[in-house]
Amino acid sequence: MNTRIVNAPHLDVLQMLQRRMPPHGRAYIRDNPIGAVGLIQSHVTDLFFFSDIALKAADVFTVEIYGTCPQHVTSLAVMGEVSAVRTAMDAIEAQHSPF
Repeated sequence: MNTRIVNAPHLDVLQMLQRRMPPHGRAYIRDNPIGAVGLIQSHVTDLFFFSDIALKAADVFTVEIYGTCPQHVTSLAVMGEVSAVRTAMDAIEAQHSPF
């Protein structure tokens, strides 16, 4: 699992993300202020699990980011206010098991 948090993402970064997400993710970015974006790269099954953890831990929005190999490794974006994204990402990292 690889993780990153982008605080106060630049408009160009949000546009890059929008090109790789489904329509409901693009609508969320258009309609809501984005203070931070947490990015997680892992296996598809893990991302469903991590999305559930994030949504239960904080007031965030999660969406899959399409990649070049969606069957095996893909990415999840966790968006919202800076503190909410940090809380969600901390919860994910606390639940992550290497096994």
